[in-house]
Amino acid sequence: MYEEENGSPEEVTERKPDAIEVGDFVYAATGARVRRVTLRDGTHWFPAKDVASGLGYSNPRQAIRWHVEDSNQLLLGDIAPGGYGLAPARKGAAHGLRTTMKMVNLQGLINLVNGCTKPECQPFKKWVAEVIATIQRDGSYSLEPAPAQQLVPAGGPACVMPPEVIDAIVRLEERNLRADEALVAMQAERVGHARRSNELLTEIARAQRETCQAQQSMADALHQIAQTLGTLGARRQEAGREPGVTPQELLDVWRRRKLVVTEDVHAVAAFIVPALIGGEARYRLEEIAARTGLSTARVHACLRMLIKHQCIRQVGCAPDGAPVYVLVQLIQKRARSRKSKLRLRALSYRKLLDLE
Repeated sequence: MYEEENGSPEEVTERKPDAIEVGDFVYAATGARVRRVTLRDGTHWFPAKDVASGLGYSNPRQAIRWHVEDSNQLLLGDIAPGGYGLAPARKGAAHGLRTTMKMVNLQGLINLVNGCTKPECQPFKKWVAEVIATIQRDGSYSLEPAPAQQLVPAGGPACVMPPEVIDAIVRLEERNLRADEALVAMQAERVGHARRSNELLTEIARAQRETCQAQQSMADALHQIAQTLGTLGARRQEAGREPGVTPQELLDVWRRRKLVVTEDVHAVAAFIVPALIGGEARYRLEEIAARTGLSTARVHACLRMLIKHQCIRQVGCAPDGAPVYVLVQLIQKRARSRKSKLRLRALSYRKLLDLE
C-alpha cells in the first residue's frame, strides 16, 4: 500500500480510520489480494487491470469500459502527480506501478464485482444486496463498533467486521488452504515420480555398466582365442614347412631294415613317400607306372610288397578311383590331430634312425 503525503506535515490532517480494514474488505469482495494506493484523504485506488483480472474478466479493458464510470477511473499520474512524496521511479516501479496505469476507486471496484460472475464474489454480493435492502427498509445500515476502542491501534478498523464478510474471508482462506494442500500433494507426487525415475535411471545405468563389463570380458576372451589360434596356425605352418622326417630319411630307414628289397620297390616308394609324409598318397597305378617307367603290374606288385612289410596301408579310394595310402604309424593314431600325428611320426622315425 502507498499513501500519498504531498505537502508539509502541517497541511496533513489526521485521517479517520476505516470502519472495515480495506485490505480485508477488498479480499472479501474480489477473492484476491489487490495492490492499492491510499491518498491522504483516505481514498483508495486500485490498478484496474489487477481488479478485472482477479475477478475473472477475459477482457479487462472492455469490462472497465462497461462497468466503471469515468469519474471512478483515473490514471495514476493524475491521482498523485507528486509521486507520493517520494521518488516515483523507485517507489512505484518497485511494485510494477506506472504513471500511465489506469486506476479505479472503491466505487469502481464494487461496480466490477457486481458485474462479474465469479463464484467467490457471491457472498459479498449477497451482503451488498442485504445492505441495500436494509437501507431501503430501515433508512440506515450500521456496523457494530469495535470493543475497547482504546486498544485499537491507530489507523485500525473502528467497527466489527460483518459476519457475512467474515464468512467470505474464511471461505476464501479455506479455499487457499485446500489449494495449498493440493499443491503440496502434487509437488510430493512429482518428487515421488522424480525419485522413482532417478532410481530407474540408476538401475539402467548399472545394467549398462554390467553389460559393458561382460562385453569387455567377451572381447578379451575372443582376443585371447584369436591370439591362441594365430599361434597354433603359425606352429602348424612351421610344422608343415619343417617336418620331423624327410622322404630320403624314411627311404633310408626302409632300406636299412630291408623293407625295400629291390630297385623297383625303391622307385615306387621314392615316388609316393613325399605325399605320405604330407598325410596320404593318392595315385593311380598308371600314373605311378608312367613316372617310374615300370609296368602297371609291376607297380601293383611293389605296392603290395610295401603293404606286406607294414610300410604303408590302403585306407580307401579317391573319387577318381585312385587308391589312398597312408603310413602305418598314422593309421594307429588316426583319432589324434594332425599336429599330434606329425609329432608322433617324427619321433618314431627319429628313434628308428637312432637305433640304426
